[in-house]
Amino acid sequence: MATLIPRTGILNIKPHMLAAPLHNETQALVNLSSNESALGPSPRATAAAQQALMTVERYPDDGPGELASAIGAAMALDPSRIVCGHGSDELLGRLARAYLNPGDEVIHSVHGYLKFPNYAHAMGAIPVAAPDIDFRASVDGILSCVTPKTRMILLANPDNPTGTCLSGEEIRRLHSGLPEQVLLVLDSAYTEYVHAPDYELPTALIDQSHNVVMTRTFSKVYGMAGMRLGWLYGPASVVDVLQRLGLTFPISAPAVAAGVAAVSDLAYTAHVKAYNRAQMLAFSHELKDIGIPYLESNTNFLLLNFDGQTKTAKQAFDALYKNGIAGRMFNSDDYRNRLRITIGLEDEMRRTAAVLRAFIQGG
Repeated sequence: MATLIPRTGILNIKPHMLAAPLHNETQALVNLSSNESALGPSPRATAAAQQALMTVERYPDDGPGELASAIGAAMALDPSRIVCGHGSDELLGRLARAYLNPGDEVIHSVHGYLKFPNYAHAMGAIPVAAPDIDFRASVDGILSCVTPKTRMILLANPDNPTGTCLSGEEIRRLHSGLPEQVLLVLDSAYTEYVHAPDYELPTALIDQSHNVVMTRTFSKVYGMAGMRLGWLYGPASVVDVLQRLGLTFPISAPAVAAGVAAVSDLAYTAHVKAYNRAQMLAFSHELKDIGIPYLESNTNFLLLNFDGQTKTAKQAFDALYKNGIAGRMFNSDDYRNRLRITIGLEDEMRRTAAVLRAFIQGG
């Protein structure tokens, strides 16, 4: 029997996260593995989604347009240059389908978002890992990898799983060093959590350029990971291409309704940001006291480093899981001794710190 052969590169795609058990047999699981919002969505968003369920027998005729208008109004952006989709992941996939051909090169930071190479593989393109500096993306490292075959730069800013970010000045320097035919894709999923004073949203750069786009998500600060809702802001020409590739009715009616409500509830979003920051600082203080190094983060998670410790990240993961707490490990040798912990509720973070303290000090 003949074998069906997929597009070249697809079989190179591999999971970027190590699978964790879905439940703990001894107690309820505190899930700090997937960078979800500890506080969940705005009550307004939940109510809007529930109301929309009453008419789900109908297609949401202009769901993306309605959501784009709400985003544009909330963020002072031109809604005609916003594309909404089934999570930012789907939009990144659309960009790959639109602009990558077999043999093209896609540059990503070597310790950046671990799924980026998969977008290249899916299209038969070649992922190129650019050197970084201490797990932080390097503009010079990325520019050193640019060749005539380069078609796209994929950069999460802030990054995941490191939590690091580049300044607005560094992003502008990166763009100025790229050939005009290279598309700079800035995945800004964690933007709302950033506290670095030199960070800049790339909207001004996008408005001045023809080859820069920004992707955003409702999965993080808006607490709607289960809705699978994201959006992109970019030049009109790129937006046109992506809309041509979009699914018919790409967003469900409940997701549209929830998204419109979420972006308008500014007070709730501010509350989530402040709560995350307070718990981040408290947990960071505990880690310093325990003696576990971590990367400074501009997100809602911390990457713990067990290099030089007498115990490993996997042992820490197991100790947490035994006590009903799930962290995240990754399918990469460079991350084999690192453990990512999402910032959760206050009692969850205290419990996590207590388990880690007992683990480190327990001999």
